[in-house]
Amino acid sequence: MSTQWNSIKPSDILTSEEQHRLRQRSDLMGWWMLLHCWGVIAGAMVLFAIFPNVITFLLGVTVIGSRQLGLAILQHEASHGMMFRNRKLNEFLGQWLAASPMLISMKNYRIRHMAHHRFTRTDKDPENYLYTPFPVTKSSMARKILRDFTGVVFVRTQVGIFRFLWGEPEGRWARLKEFYGVTVAFYALFIAGFALAGRLDLFLLMWLLPMMTTQQFFLRIRNIAEHAAVPDIEDPLKNSRTTLANVFERMTFAPYWVNYHIEHHMVPFVPCWRLAEVHKIMLAKGFGKEMEIASGYRDIIKMNAAA
Repeated sequence: MSTQWNSIKPSDILTSEEQHRLRQRSDLMGWWMLLHCWGVIAGAMVLFAIFPNVITFLLGVTVIGSRQLGLAILQHEASHGMMFRNRKLNEFLGQWLAASPMLISMKNYRIRHMAHHRFTRTDKDPENYLYTPFPVTKSSMARKILRDFTGVVFVRTQVGIFRFLWGEPEGRWARLKEFYGVTVAFYALFIAGFALAGRLDLFLLMWLLPMMTTQQFFLRIRNIAEHAAVPDIEDPLKNSRTTLANVFERMTFAPYWVNYHIEHHMVPFVPCWRLAEVHKIMLAKGFGKEMEIASGYRDIIKMNAAA
């Protein structure tokens, strides 16, 4: 059992009837989210291809970066087994169409992420390093964001992952194959498609560049929002944060309901598209005054770059 549930359990939040109803997966929603995400990416690419100018370039890099974060969020959904009702479909499409495009092994991610859920903000939380530096000074935050937009963070991250997998000689190639196998296959097909269309420039400008820049920035702010500078790392309603997102923020920092993060930690068996309803239920049952809730991502940045 998750240590998050020592003081408050899912049954304290949802009745058994609510749990049964809200935990139901939907293949229709799974397909819609994947097609929506890839459709927005394709639309931004096509717009730039037809009308290549500074405006469509900046729009494309921004929109595609946000949807790349969306793909990472959808692979997170699949890692919880909640993208599709069918397990095989969930694993296959989660890896091929969400995880691999973002250079992620869903199997490896799942192991680490389940530990994050069980040991949130403790020394045993493998993701704790993402949150412990904050808050920082404004100049430090500016340097971090500059590294995001210049691709430094992306390169460091990928090199770090590769070096970790390279590790000890014993089992090296098996580790690399397990982590990168599907990803290499995906990118071979993906890049071949751009090459056959005679538009490798679109791959470089409208895929690789956003992944290395805007996606890194959106990912950083989303990560900070979820668990950084929280008021009580032992209280499950305060060691995670829900951020109320406006339309622009849902298009950038918080695609696919990822901003409902307390709700996700408290009832991780509920699909992301039902978390807004969980939020309403928690408020109606009086949990709101105990929850760490931010009014927007601008407040998150100001809170974590306060000095």
